[in-house]
Amino acid sequence: MTAAGPAAPHLAGLAHLPAVGLDELQATAALQTRVDRKYVLPLDALHDLVAALPDGTRRLVIDGRDGFGYESVYFDTPDLDAFHLAAGRRRRRYKVRTRTYTDTGGCWLEVKTRGPRGTTVKDRREHDVRARDEVDDALGFVVDTLAAHGVALPDPRSGAEPLLAPTLTTQYRRRTLHLPDGARLTVDTGLEWLGARSAAALPGHAVVETKSVGGASAADRALWSLGHRPSRISKYATGLVVLDPALGGRPWRRTLRRSLAA
Repeated sequence: MTAAGPAAPHLAGLAHLPAVGLDELQATAALQTRVDRKYVLPLDALHDLVAALPDGTRRLVIDGRDGFGYESVYFDTPDLDAFHLAAGRRRRRYKVRTRTYTDTGGCWLEVKTRGPRGTTVKDRREHDVRARDEVDDALGFVVDTLAAHGVALPDPRSGAEPLLAPTLTTQYRRRTLHLPDGARLTVDTGLEWLGARSAAALPGHAVVETKSVGGASAADRALWSLGHRPSRISKYATGLVVLDPALGGRPWRRTLRRSLAA
């Protein structure tokens, strides 16, 4: 499967926004440590969202395109420790994934942890796209990064190799906006969850995420003015629950009931 782009008509207003290049975006809003807020919106709400954004909002454009395919492969232990830490809202929760930019072929291994005051911290390094479904050659990087953020996994260099296996793949298309206050807003459409034996999709909704260095951004205020409130959704953990409801998923029950089931 590929992450199709069913939302293009709903995002037609983006074409009128001025462009920002990748180098400038990374220089001014890399936001590797940030506050994230996620929202699940019906596709037909995206037009009003774009119209409500402040003047000076720009869209990321690379080689003439402003929508990009993403594939993420998530890794977890046999006991799904990363999932259960997220389900328990633990301070030391983490995610390990490879992220492939399917339009360009670039691939990164990313380790996401929690920083002070609920911030998200992302550490990453380039990864061989041909090995995007494994982390074997980068286990040392994963272990060291997690240890630096207070998460202990067995160190493979001690002979006790941590067991991290691919548990879920997500695919979607992303559009990224740069706001004049320095925040980012991403709009993900065509989301698909791919497990070992099953798959699910979110064709009628977009996952919108705001990323800022501190409090509410102009994007958050625009969303609130339209009646949208943050949703508890994790592409990884929520996806596992969608594919296997027996896992429970209490933190995401309201999102599953009100948004994803619609």
